[in-house]
Amino acid sequence: MYQFNFRPVFDNMDMLLQGAWLTVQLSLTAMVLGLIVSIVGAVAKTSRFVPLRWIVDVYVEVIRNTPFLIQIFFIFFGLPAIGFSMSPNTAALVALVINVGAYGTEIIRAGIESVPRGQIEAGRALALNPLQILRYVILKPALRNIYPSLTSQFIYLMLTSSVVSVISATDLAAAGADLSATTFASFEVYLVLTIMYFLLALAFSGLFGALRRVFFHYPASR
Repeated sequence: MYQFNFRPVFDNMDMLLQGAWLTVQLSLTAMVLGLIVSIVGAVAKTSRFVPLRWIVDVYVEVIRNTPFLIQIFFIFFGLPAIGFSMSPNTAALVALVINVGAYGTEIIRAGIESVPRGQIEAGRALALNPLQILRYVILKPALRNIYPSLTSQFIYLMLTSSVVSVISATDLAAAGADLSATTFASFEVYLVLTIMYFLLALAFSGLFGALRRVFFHYPASR
């Protein structure tokens, strides 16, 4: 009968916590940068400039129809062939931003298109400039409408970040793999990893809930 032994895991808990901290840093940075990419992409996709829309369409379709594993391999192993070398952690961040940016673009585009045309016309009637209309009339209501979908995508991003361990990025999954290989306590290590990822997902859900209460607490009709 299998004898459970969690001592090797608890003796090396600092190693897992360092990996978890990198996962948090990587995820938060990718979320912020990915949100910027998503907003720029969504605005470009809803613009009147057809070539701009085509460029964003190609970007979104390529990312959505290729595996994330291949994307990160292309960035880490493919780009050095044409002179763009990156450290594993930088390559992981770039891959995550590009990936979440494509999905976020479609989510925010749907939010922008959900804003009634009359509100935009009202903004023009109030002599708001295009930037003010984009910020106050379009983006704020749009982000409020699609906030749940966007935050779900961000939590999925945090869980997907475990894939970056394949290029030796030192995240939580990589720390767990190293610990499993050195202690041979695979069951205990991956059980603890499962619990840690679950707790991280709960923490991110709580963070997004708090941000929603701060920034989107007003009635939907406002």
